Amino acid sequence: MKFLGFGRRRGDEPAPEGVQDWSHDSVLPDGTYSSRPLTPGEAARIDLLDQIKAFLIDHALDITPRNLMIAHKIFSGANLRFGDKVAQRQFSGEPITQQWLDETMAEAEDQAEREELAKMVSQLSQSLGSFAQTAREATQATASYNEDMEGHASDMEAMGEAMDDGTSVDIRALTRLTRAMMERTWQVEEDMRRSEREAAALRRKLERARADASIDYLTGLPNRRSFEHVFDEEYRKARAEIDDLTIAICDIDHFKGVNDTHGHDTGDRVIQHVAGLFLQISDQDCHVARHGGEEFVLLFRGVNAETAHARLDKARENFAQRHLVDRETNNPIGCITFSGGVADVFAYDQPREAMRAADKALYMAKRQGRNRIVIAAP
Repeated sequence: MKFLGFGRRRGDEPAPEGVQDWSHDSVLPDGTYSSRPLTPGEAARIDLLDQIKAFLIDHALDITPRNLMIAHKIFSGANLRFGDKVAQRQFSGEPITQQWLDETMAEAEDQAEREELAKMVSQLSQSLGSFAQTAREATQATASYNEDMEGHASDMEAMGEAMDDGTSVDIRALTRLTRAMMERTWQVEEDMRRSEREAAALRRKLERARADASIDYLTGLPNRRSFEHVFDEEYRKARAEIDDLTIAICDIDHFKGVNDTHGHDTGDRVIQHVAGLFLQISDQDCHVARHGGEEFVLLFRGVNAETAHARLDKARENFAQRHLVDRETNNPIGCITFSGGVADVFAYDQPREAMRAADKALYMAKRQGRNRIVIAAP
C-alpha cells in the first residue's frame, strides 16, 4: 500500500505489482483511508502538508516548530512577500539554509512589528487629540464658570456693604466661601491648561515618530507601509476619476554578489544610489518607495503601462551604462543593473492582484536574463 501521506507525491507513478494503487484523493488527513473521494478541503490540506514536508526535506531543514510555522506561512499564502523571497532564491539557485531562513524571517517579523507599532502610535495620537479637545472644552467651561462666580461674589460684597443689620455678616461669610471655591476652580483650570499643553507636546512627538516610521532609514524614501497607504488612496482616486494607474516593482540584479564582494556597507551605498535614480524619475504623478531589501516599488498615476514601461526602461538603460566606484574605498564596483515588472492596476479585480502581477513580471524579467523591464499580461 502506498502511504502518500508520508512521501512525496509522484503524479503518474504506477503502483508496484501486488500493491493496491490508492489514489491521492482516497487518503484522509489523519493518514487513514476511505473509499469515498476526498472533499476539496481535505485534498487542499493534504497538498499543503506535502509541500511543507518536501520543502523541509529538500533543503535539509530540521523539523522544528519554528520551521514548520515558516513553511506553513510560505505555502498557505499567509505571508506572500516571504513566499516570494523564497521563490526568488530558489530561482537564482542559491541554497535555502537555516541561517538564511532565520534571518529573512526575523526581518519579516521586524517589519510586522514596526507596522503594528506605527498603528498603535496612530491610535494613541488620535486618543491624545480627543483628550486635548476635551481638556480645551473643559478649560473654557471652567473659565466661564469662574467669570460668573466672580460677578456673583462682587454683587454679594456690594449687597453686604449696603445693609446695616446683621445679615451682612452672613453675606460676607458666603462671599468668603465663594472666593475659596473660585480659587479652587482657578487651580483646576490651570491644571487642565497644563495637561492640554503636555498632551499637545506629546502628540507632536508622536506625529514625528509616526512620520519617521513611514520613512526608510537608509534611502529616505517612503517605506512599504507608507506606500501601501498611498496605493490605497491613489487607487480610490483613480477609479473615481477613471484615470490610468500603473504599478511597477524593480529589483537590483545580482545584489547579493555586491554584498559578498564589497561588503554590506557598499551594498547599502548601492541601494542609496539606485534610490536616487528612482527619485529622479518620480514626480507628482509617480510615487516611489523602498519595498524592502534591494526592491523598489513605483506607482504611476495618469500613466498607462506602456508609458510607465518606457520611462523605466530609459532609466534602466542609462543606469546600466554607468561604472560605479565605491567612494569610501575607491574600489570599482562596475556596472549595476536592475530588472522590473509593470502592471496595469485596473486590468485586475483588486489592486493587490496587480501588485502580484507586477511581481511575477519582475521574475519573468529575471528569467529572461535580467536588466530589462517586462509588462505583465493580464
